[in-house]
Amino acid sequence: MSAHTHTRPHPATTGGVDIRLPWWALVLPMVAFVSLLLLILNPADAQAATADPTLSQLFERIQQALLHAIR
Repeated sequence: MSAHTHTRPHPATTGGVDIRLPWWALVLPMVAFVSLLLLILNPADAQAATADPTLSQLFERIQQALLHAIR
């Protein structure tokens, strides 16, 4: 006597994996990276370390924007 096999009512999907991340899953690591970068590269120290003050001004503006957003 042979056993009956059960068939699936719907065929299995053969498409790719569809993964959707919430917005904060991308934003939080970026915010953490930028904040750690700003802690490491203090704008006053960055200006002394590089001959181009543009980079230090960029970091200073990012730091000011983040501090303003937190308040």
